[in-house]
Amino acid sequence: MSDPSRPSPADDHKPSNFLRQIIERDLAQGTYANRRFAGTPGDAQHHASAPLDVAKIRTRFPPEPNGYLHIGHAKSICLNFGLARDYGGICHMRFDDTNPEKEEQEYVDSILDAVKWLGFDWNVNGTSHLFYASHYFDFMYRAAEALINAGLAYVDEQTADEMRANRGDFGTPGTDSPYRTRTPAENLARFRKMRDGKLADGAAVLRAKIDMASPNINLRDPALYRIKRATHHNTGDTWCIYPMYTYAHPIEDALEQITHSICTLEFEDQRPFYDWLLDKLCKLGLLAQPRPHQYEFARLNLTYIITSKRKLKQLVDENHVNGWDDPRMPTIVGLRRRGYTPESLQLMAERSGVSKAGGWIDYSSLEIALRDDLDPKAPRACAVLDPLKLKLVNFAEIFGSDAHQEPCHAPVHPAHADRGQRQFTLSSEVWIEREDFMETPPKGYHRLYPGNKARLKYGYVIECTGCEKNAQGEITAVLAKLVPDTKSGTPGADAVKVKGVITWVSVATGIAAEVRLYDRLFTEAQPDAGGRDFLSVLNPNSKKVVTAYLEPSLAAAKPDDKFQFERHGYFVADRHDHSAGKPVFNRTTTLKDTWSK
Repeated sequence: MSDPSRPSPADDHKPSNFLRQIIERDLAQGTYANRRFAGTPGDAQHHASAPLDVAKIRTRFPPEPNGYLHIGHAKSICLNFGLARDYGGICHMRFDDTNPEKEEQEYVDSILDAVKWLGFDWNVNGTSHLFYASHYFDFMYRAAEALINAGLAYVDEQTADEMRANRGDFGTPGTDSPYRTRTPAENLARFRKMRDGKLADGAAVLRAKIDMASPNINLRDPALYRIKRATHHNTGDTWCIYPMYTYAHPIEDALEQITHSICTLEFEDQRPFYDWLLDKLCKLGLLAQPRPHQYEFARLNLTYIITSKRKLKQLVDENHVNGWDDPRMPTIVGLRRRGYTPESLQLMAERSGVSKAGGWIDYSSLEIALRDDLDPKAPRACAVLDPLKLKLVNFAEIFGSDAHQEPCHAPVHPAHADRGQRQFTLSSEVWIEREDFMETPPKGYHRLYPGNKARLKYGYVIECTGCEKNAQGEITAVLAKLVPDTKSGTPGADAVKVKGVITWVSVATGIAAEVRLYDRLFTEAQPDAGGRDFLSVLNPNSKKVVTAYLEPSLAAAKPDDKFQFERHGYFVADRHDHSAGKPVFNRTTTLKDTWSK
């Protein structure tokens, strides 16, 4: 991360967007130039005598620790941390942990790991900017009492059904609660009973007193606190009342001196309450000006996935996938296990742009970003995924013995000669792809069929002479003659012209491996569109497991190592199941888009 004490203008190569324009305007106008920060979050008094903030801007990434992050969160992470980096600011890592019933330390740990894996850090110049909403529960309670004393909040003891009915709808104004006219003293007493555990769960809520006739339903006296007897992962059983997310979030932003609070469009209708609350608390002297401002952008909508935490959890709980990190899942842990790189997700986030307009981005865009990242750096290797044995019938005649191993080589990367060569051998029997032989081929088929010649890539030209079959008539082996003096890289390599080139792996030295061929999890671009049961469009072919044969260089592969298997696509050694004695590779993506239902 850049040094926030030094001005860091936006990268000229970054495409502009409305958020960058807002930040650049605020920097030019000095909107936050006189903001003070004491080194830790705090209220107005805490910051009053503090030095000027060294960060030009402050953003935040504020997940709720109630699930695993998905690709939509990846975009938000890249956006918030990236803007802070580009404009000499600091991005806070903050957990909005206000709902103890759904939050777990497991999720906290996984989220922190995901952010770091994506290449970002909340530690700047030796100072951590990792925060929790629960750190501010004392202040939030004090702010609630201040709102009550100012006549801006009241305790409502209607039932949930009564509150729902009295809220009204878009065509009907709400109806005032019968408890709305309580005095501040009465409300304060009832609120303290809520705090002290003297009222049952659901018996009362604290509500803001705004406008029950507002056309924005979010301003019809929204709830601020509810009673919830649940052990919190951070505060234990200290509290039996918890702030609502919509109340807590703006306060967190203000205490942390956030300048630009960036969220997705579904929070746009909440912005008037965000502004109302912060303006009131600033006027009451609890928070400092200039206060944060909220800005909304369109979330990432990617086809062929779902990002609902509830639906993702259903996939896991009902065993439609093998856990949160199943490589078919759009979770960051799933994408990582699938073989996606941090750089590819950053590239996808940047290419998807930042705007107020929604819209769908095709899943192929994610695969393109991955290919663009891996193509210049992934080492190459040969693999046969649907093996059929090829017997070279004249091998002993040419080399003196069927046991001979003829040395061959290929570049580790075709564009980087400095990375050296892969070494392997050609033997009398090799594995080829089953589709590389046909007894009666269609027109334009240039691989192996009786009488045709093709090249074993990095090896020799061969001429097919026929095949062997079992009692059921199934082809068990292809027969071919090796054409002498046609070895790749030798003067005679071009002596015989052929149109077909075949990848292969030696039977003698090839490595048997489990290869998991992953594809899209759903067959429809928008799996839950129109209220459709998303489970009804699960792709039955989203995972296929095969026993493949790999070239011997892959014996040294370590978990999470990535390769391009020539002809087949990009693959990764599974980060959990792969080992030297039991190699397991996942297909990340094909070399080009081949998707079909």
